[in-house]
Amino acid sequence: MANPFEQTDSDYLVLVNDEGQHSLWPAFIQAPEGWKVVFGESTREACVDYIESMWKDMRPLSLQNAAAVDTV
Repeated sequence: MANPFEQTDSDYLVLVNDEGQHSLWPAFIQAPEGWKVVFGESTREACVDYIESMWKDMRPLSLQNAAAVDTV
């Protein structure tokens, strides 16, 4: 069976967790606990474009917040 995360002809979702981390997710698989849908159902390309435009800082939010406190 082919990897469901790499099918160019399937529909996908974009998920985000509490740490602001994004995930490309096959639309036919239920989102795991702790993740919410923020984009899709759409093409893989559209979902990847969304992730690239929205997720600029790959660090978890807790680390971003800690770093912001350290610079004050």
